[in-house]
Amino acid sequence: MANFSKSSVPQFSVDVYQNEYLPDGGREVNAIVTVTATGGGTVGTAAGASYAPGQGPSAGVAVMVDCSGSMDYPPTKMRNARDATAAAIDTLRDGTHFAVIGGTHVAKEVYPGGGRLAVADRTTREQAKQALRRLSAGGGTAIGTWLRLADRLLSSADVTIRHGILLTDGRNEHEAPEDLKAALDSCAGRFTCDARGVGTDWEVKEVTGIASALLGTADIVADPTGLAADFTQMMETAMGKEVADVALRLWTPVGTTIKFVKQVAPTVEELTGRRTEAGPRAGDYPTGSWGDESRDYHVCVEVPAAGLGQEMLAARVSLVVPQPGGTSRSSAAESGGGSVQNLGAQGLIRAVWTDDMAASTSLNPQVAHYTGQAELAQAIQQGLDLRKAGDMDGATAKLGRAVQLASASGNADTAKLLAKVVDVVDATTGTVRLKAKVEEADEMTLETRSTKTVRVKK
Repeated sequence: MANFSKSSVPQFSVDVYQNEYLPDGGREVNAIVTVTATGGGTVGTAAGASYAPGQGPSAGVAVMVDCSGSMDYPPTKMRNARDATAAAIDTLRDGTHFAVIGGTHVAKEVYPGGGRLAVADRTTREQAKQALRRLSAGGGTAIGTWLRLADRLLSSADVTIRHGILLTDGRNEHEAPEDLKAALDSCAGRFTCDARGVGTDWEVKEVTGIASALLGTADIVADPTGLAADFTQMMETAMGKEVADVALRLWTPVGTTIKFVKQVAPTVEELTGRRTEAGPRAGDYPTGSWGDESRDYHVCVEVPAAGLGQEMLAARVSLVVPQPGGTSRSSAAESGGGSVQNLGAQGLIRAVWTDDMAASTSLNPQVAHYTGQAELAQAIQQGLDLRKAGDMDGATAKLGRAVQLASASGNADTAKLLAKVVDVVDATTGTVRLKAKVEEADEMTLETRSTKTVRVKK
């Protein structure tokens, strides 16, 4: 593989897909904004593989491993967690700052200790793996304390990318839900975090809530033997991130309001409530860290009604990152944008009023597809909640609708997961029967992965 120089950061581009035509008096404009980063280093850069030494983006990673008592049942769970963490450490690029945290009802520094991060090389990787062998299970679970320690350690190094990997096997029973929420609020925007639940004794909404708040991924590893492969892949992806704190900036003219902004691929993620003001009529929506990748966002704008034949710019989309030496991550939000660098990519969302019925009523295929994918995620979550609450008719209706949507959009992975929870009579009409007996792992997998979407076929 070629070496990449420090200046080899990804180039960002923005594409807007929409039907800009509105009927007389129409006020709602919908657009899918595709953001693509290309030509940086390679995502999945293992241990110095595609950068010259020291030439990758500076990164800090904290691995938080559940060491509560339940990790001893069965004993292979703790062993698999240790092996998975060792595999992740092997995947670290030389020069990456890192730490391992043992999580119970308190958070302990497993390696390197002393309130700091180690720098990855052959020696420190070996030392970290030795330290892992001493990990044992015992105690409760207070995930907020793990996250706060990770934040302290990650902020101790001057690095561009800050990332956490969190593994838990149980419910967060040793702190109040508001303590976890406060920890997430204080860590949001300071580092990104992938969260994994191992086994089936953890709470899906807790794990997905952590990943959502910290702009990372969530998944289930039902069988602990799958942990090493999963941790390796997570760390490879983390090593491929090159630009942190990218925000989608939306500028709107007077009289125009943003109704919602949500990421719709690769997963559905609501961003509307995370807006920070960025000067007159502009707001920033956080998207986290980027490597070579592409994501889709659904932007819905309400414009003032206008007469036939009129047209206007409904919103302008750009991408910004905080400037080094400018505003810090946490204070950028408070100062109305602070010092930012524009990444040079821009997209325009337009509105044109017409009396051509065919033009104003036709649905843009991207918008239609992702509206369906967002409804699919919601139908699954509501269906599973109703099933847990004992409302079998309601659950059947919602999960039937989910089967119909998954089938229509070609979301084969989600369709497969649904088929483990319901018997599909007719996918086209969404006719299903709830299975009498469902494996807990299957139900949790469906719930955890419900927000995963497929991209529209261009």
